[in-house]
Amino acid sequence: MKTNEELVQDLLERLKKLNYIHSRDIPNIELYMDQVTTFMEQHLSHGKRRDEDKILTKTMINNYAKNNLLPPPVKKKYSRDHLILLAFIYYFKGFLSIGDIQVLLAPLSEKYFTEDHHELDRIYNEIVKMEKLQLVDLFKEIPARAALAGKSFKNVPDEERDYLQLFSFICMLSFDVYVKKQMIEQIIDEMREDGKSEAPEKAKP
Repeated sequence: MKTNEELVQDLLERLKKLNYIHSRDIPNIELYMDQVTTFMEQHLSHGKRRDEDKILTKTMINNYAKNNLLPPPVKKKYSRDHLILLAFIYYFKGFLSIGDIQVLLAPLSEKYFTEDHHELDRIYNEIVKMEKLQLVDLFKEIPARAALAGKSFKNVPDEERDYLQLFSFICMLSFDVYVKKQMIEQIIDEMREDGKSEAPEKAKP
């Protein structure tokens, strides 16, 4: 079994392998459903927990359209903007409800989903740039939290210490996720109450 230090090192190695869908990789032609799922699988496979897991399925994508998370395809074809919205949905669906994602993405779809695709490209690239900067902080934060967990439970027997320190580390990561999820949900509730998810004025060409 791996030591706690080895597990933390594995986490950092996985962070290095996290991949993004780069705007330059998104096809400039419209895609059919099978092509969309293949594209997402190819570019987000490192996010899978198990090899047999699916990034996005046809059923998922159809449900997103039915629940107004995604504009419907045109003649069964999906554009660059569809793929960008699907990338956002993929990241959000791990911790937000369908209803919350719908509120969050509605202004994006209604204002920036355009035929020339430049607006969503610009927004997506700006978001990706900021997330890459966050990774720099994570590479510092994770070892620091692991070190803090490694100082806990010093007085317990050796056979119990590794587990309890690992549990302490997981609890610290979990509390961070819990607090941030609460904050995100509060912001979305405010958006819902204030009517910010209502259709904004279309962006001018």
